[in-house]
Amino acid sequence: MKNLWNKKKAEVCKSDLDLRVYTSKLLGQNSDLVLHGGGNTSVKSTVDGEEILFVKGSGWDLASIEAEGFSPVKMSTLLDMAKLDTLSDADMVSGQKAAMTDSSAPNPSVEAILHALIPYKFVDHTHADAIVTISNSKNGLEDIKKVFHNFLIVDYVMPGFELAHTIYEMTKDLDWRTIEGIILHNHGIFTFDNDARESYDKMIEAVTQAEVFLEQNAKLQVSQKFEPSECDMQRIVKVLSEAKGYDISININQTPLANYYASQPDLREFASRGVLTPEHIIRTKRVPLIMEDTDLEAGVARYMQEYEAYFKEFAKDEVMLNAAPNYMVIKNLAVISFGNSPKEAAIVNDIVEHTMRAVLRADKLGGYKSISLADSFAMEYWELEQAKLKK
Repeated sequence: MKNLWNKKKAEVCKSDLDLRVYTSKLLGQNSDLVLHGGGNTSVKSTVDGEEILFVKGSGWDLASIEAEGFSPVKMSTLLDMAKLDTLSDADMVSGQKAAMTDSSAPNPSVEAILHALIPYKFVDHTHADAIVTISNSKNGLEDIKKVFHNFLIVDYVMPGFELAHTIYEMTKDLDWRTIEGIILHNHGIFTFDNDARESYDKMIEAVTQAEVFLEQNAKLQVSQKFEPSECDMQRIVKVLSEAKGYDISININQTPLANYYASQPDLREFASRGVLTPEHIIRTKRVPLIMEDTDLEAGVARYMQEYEAYFKEFAKDEVMLNAAPNYMVIKNLAVISFGNSPKEAAIVNDIVEHTMRAVLRADKLGGYKSISLADSFAMEYWELEQAKLKK
C-alpha cells in the first residue's frame, strides 16, 4: 500500500487538529482502507487545562472531513463510561453529547470511548480490505495472529460500548508499549502513536503486511467467463421499484470482476455468505438477490419471504425494514445495485466491488466466513447505525 504522506502539506498544519484533519483525509481517500463514512480517527489535546478528545463526528466521511467534523469530548467522561458494566446505546449517546465542549459539533463516533481508552495522542481506525479479507476466512484468526503477532487481537464483538468495555477489560494490566496496534476480528484495525505521521505510517505498514500475505497465499486471478450482454433493465427497475415502494436507480456492474463473480458455481450459496465488515450491512443488507433463472418476480418474492423469516427469528421489538434486496447477482450476466438515487446505487456498488474481491480471495484461504446471522441482525437493526442512514 502506497504511503501518501507529504512533508510540505504536513508542515502547513498549525495545530494538532490540523494534523488530524490532514492524516484523516490521507486514510479516507484510499478506498482499500475505508468506504463511504467508514472508519474513524481522533486526537487528544488539552483545552483550557482539560484533556479533550477530538473524535470524528457521526455522519462525516474521512475523505472530506474538516476540523468542524470532529467532536470535542471530555476525556474524563469517556474513561468513566468505559468502566461501567453496562451502558445502553441511548445513555452512551446522551452521555457523550453532554460531555461535548461544543454543543454545535456533530455527535461523537460510536467508537469515542475506545479512542479515549487508547493512551496515545493520535488514533486511526480503518476497515482495511486486506485485514478483513484475512479475518473473514475460516482460518482467519490463526492467520491474523500469524501476520500480526505484536497486535492485540480481539474476537468479534458489537461495536460501541460493548467493544470499548471489552478492550477496557483486556488492557487493564497491559503495557501498551508491547503492542503495535489492535486487530478487531471481522471488523478492522487500530493503529496509534503520539506522532500523527507515525500513527499513519503504522497503518500503512500493517495493511501492507496483510496485502503481502494475500499476494503470497491468495493471489486473485480474474478470468472472464462469459461475454457481457444486455438484459431487460426496465423490467428490473419496475419490479424492484414496486418491491421497494419508490422509484429506484440502478448501477450495472459487468466488469471482469463482476463477470467472474457472477459465473461461480453454486452461485446462490457462494454469494450469500454475509458482509465484509459489519457497517456494510446498512447499505447492502446481509445477502443479495441471486437470480439463476428468468423469473424475476418469483425471485424477489422468495427473497422477501426469506428476509421476513430472518427478521422474525431474531427480532424482539424492532420494526422490520423494507424486505426487498439492495443488490442482485444475475448468473452469467451482471451484478446490479439499487438505490433511491444514482449516488446511493453507486455507493452500494462500491461496497459490493470490495466485497466480491475479498470473498474470492478469502476462499483461497480456506473459505469466506462473515459474522453470524445473529450478529448481522444486531448490526442491521442497531439504532445507532440506523441513524446514519437517516442522515
